[in-house]
Amino acid sequence: MAAASSVDEAPDNEDYYSLLNVRREASQEELKAAYRRLCMLYHPDKHRDPELKRQAEQLFNLLHQAYEVLSDPQTRAIYDIYGKRGLEMEGWEVVERRRTPAEIREEFERLQREREERRLQQRTNPKGTISVGIDATDLFDRYDEEYEEVPGSSFPHVEINKMHISQSIEAPLTATDTAILSGNLSTQNGNGGGSVNLALRRVTSAKGWGEIEFGAGDLQGPLFGLKVFRNLTQRCFVTTNCALQFSSRGIRPGLTTVLARNLDKNTMGYLQWRWGIQSAMNTSIVRDTKTSHFTMAFQLGIPHSFMMVSYQHKFQDEDQTRVKGSLKAGFFGTIVEYGAERKISRHSVLGATVSVGVPQGVSLKIKLNRASQTYFFPIHLTDQLLPSAVFYATAGPLVIYFAMHRLIIRPYLRAQKEKELEKQRESTASDTFQKKQEAEAAVRLMQESVRRIIEAEEARMGLIVVNAWYGKFVNDQSRRNEKVKVIDVTVPLQCLVKDSKLILTEASKAGLPGFYDPCVGEDKSLKVLYQFRGVLHQVMSGDNEALRIPKQSHRIDADS
Repeated sequence: MAAASSVDEAPDNEDYYSLLNVRREASQEELKAAYRRLCMLYHPDKHRDPELKRQAEQLFNLLHQAYEVLSDPQTRAIYDIYGKRGLEMEGWEVVERRRTPAEIREEFERLQREREERRLQQRTNPKGTISVGIDATDLFDRYDEEYEEVPGSSFPHVEINKMHISQSIEAPLTATDTAILSGNLSTQNGNGGGSVNLALRRVTSAKGWGEIEFGAGDLQGPLFGLKVFRNLTQRCFVTTNCALQFSSRGIRPGLTTVLARNLDKNTMGYLQWRWGIQSAMNTSIVRDTKTSHFTMAFQLGIPHSFMMVSYQHKFQDEDQTRVKGSLKAGFFGTIVEYGAERKISRHSVLGATVSVGVPQGVSLKIKLNRASQTYFFPIHLTDQLLPSAVFYATAGPLVIYFAMHRLIIRPYLRAQKEKELEKQRESTASDTFQKKQEAEAAVRLMQESVRRIIEAEEARMGLIVVNAWYGKFVNDQSRRNEKVKVIDVTVPLQCLVKDSKLILTEASKAGLPGFYDPCVGEDKSLKVLYQFRGVLHQVMSGDNEALRIPKQSHRIDADS
C-alpha cells in the first residue's frame, strides 16, 4: 500500500489531525484548506537560507504525509481505528480499496486473530482465591467472671477457625479447545480436605460451547460433569450443568439449568432450576448501568428459601469508588449488609462489608482483589446484635483505611507514578529532544509569517497573542513543591491566527507545528494572554480541549 509506506518515516506518536489542526470529523474540503494554508506558511521555496530551507522541507514533508493519509478514505479509516500501527501492519496490501470502515475493522481483527493464534500456546489465565476465617467473638462476648483466675485471660482470644485456598489455570490447546485445571484445599476447626478438577472446553460455534469435567477429592469422591452453553437468540441464552457425584452413599445426580434474557440494554432476567442435593427454583433481575448495579432475587428451595434485594452505586471518580447495601430475608433469618470498595492501585481493589443478621450476629468481611487473585477475610465479631460491634465494624475499617491511604498508599502510588514517569522520560528522551529541535526549527520558519500576521492584526485592532505557554502548571497549594514545566508557544499560536480568530481542535496541542511535549506522561494545559480590540484577555485550556478565541468571557477586567 503506497500510503502505508509513505508514513514509515513519521514518528510513531504523530497525531496527523493535531498536526493539521483539524477535527477528526473534518471533511475533505476542511482538510484541503488546512493543508494549503500550512503549505503556504512552510513551503521550502519561501526560504533562501540553506538551513531554514532544509528545516522547511522536513516540516513540509511531514504535512504532506499527514494529508496523504487523511485524504484517502481507506487509509484514513485504518488510521482512525488503529493509528499508525494499523497502517504499518502486514497484510493490508491484499485489502480491496473500496471497503467501508466497518469492513476494514473486520479485516484488521482477522489479521490480529491470526497473530494471536500463533501465541496461543504460550498463554495461561491463572485465577486464585485465599479465604481466611477469623473468630473474634471474644472481643465482644467475653465472660470475664469465669476467667478471672486464668493467666493471660485479660487479653481477648482471636483465632483462625477456617481456611480455604483455590487455584485454577487455563491452557488453550487450539483456537477452540481449552483445558482448565483447578484445585482447592479447605480446613475448619481442625478438619479439612481437598479436591482437584480437570475440565475440557470446546467452542462448537459462535452460538455455544460445551465442557466436560472430571474431579476427585478425599471428601466428596469422584465427580463427572457436563456443561453446555447455547445462545438461543440474540437476547436469550441457556446454560445446563449435569453432574454425577460418587461417594460411599452411592451416586448423587445433580442438574442445574439457567435461562437468561436481555430485558433491555442494561437489564438481564434469569430463571434457574436446580435439582439434586439442594433443590431450588430461583428467579432474579439484574440491572447494571454506568452508575449503578441493582439485583432482586427470589428463591424457593430445600433447605433455604429467601428474598434478596441489593443496590450498588458507582462513583465516576478516578478510584472507582462503590458503595453497596443489601437485604436478604428467608427461613434462615434476616441479614442486612452494607459496605464499600475502592481501587487502591492500578491492579488492586480493596473492599469491606459489614453483615448484621438474626441469628447470625455481626461480621466484618474484608476483600482484596489483586489482578486475578482474591484474598478474603471474614471476621465473625459476635453472635448477638450488639451496637458496639456494629459501630466498630463500621468505623474501624474506615479509620484504618484513611490512615493507611494517607501514610502508606498515597506516598507509595506517588513514588510509583514518579518512577514510571522517569522511566517514560528516559525511554522517550531522544524522541523528545528531536521533537524539541523540530519545534524550534518550525518557530524559526514562522518568524516572517508571524510578523506579517501581527502587522495585519494591528491594523484592524484584531487578535494579537501577547504570551502563550504550554505544559504543566502548578496552581494547587498542596502541589507547590512540584516543578513547573512549560514552553513558550507565542509564535506558533500567532501563526495560526486567521481573520482575527484562533481555533484549536479537540486534540493534544503537542502535535501542533512549533509545539512539543515538555513533560511526557503528565497533565498539560495551554495558557494564553492575548489582546483583542486593544483589551487584554486570558484563558487556560486543557490539553485535549477545543479552544476558540477571542471570547468575551476571557476578558480581563480593568479592576483586576
